[in-house]
Amino acid sequence: MTDDEQGDSERLGRFIQQTLRSVENQLSDAKRAYSDGKRAALVGLPTDEDGRARVVCRRHAEYRAVSLDPASRPDCFDADHPDCQGCVEDIRDGSIETW
Repeated sequence: MTDDEQGDSERLGRFIQQTLRSVENQLSDAKRAYSDGKRAALVGLPTDEDGRARVVCRRHAEYRAVSLDPASRPDCFDADHPDCQGCVEDIRDGSIETW
C-alpha cells in the first residue's frame, strides 16, 4: 500500500467514525425527545419542539422547558426545596402553570 493509499484509508476511517458518532448522537437525541414528549403527554403538559414540558418554575419564577423523569419530576427538581416539592405536586394534580 502506498503512502497516498494509506492516508486515504485513514481519512476514510476517521470520516466513518465521525459519521457513526453523529448518527449515535442524533439517535440519542431523538430517543430523549420521544421519552420527554411521552412523559409530558401522560401528565397533560404542553411541550416544546424537543418534547420537553413547558412549565413555569415556581422556584425561579421563569419559563422553562424541562425533561420529566419517570416520576413526573422536572430534571431541575431539588427534593430539599419547598418550591420544587410544590411544583411536583402541581404537576401531579394538573394545576401547574404552563406556557
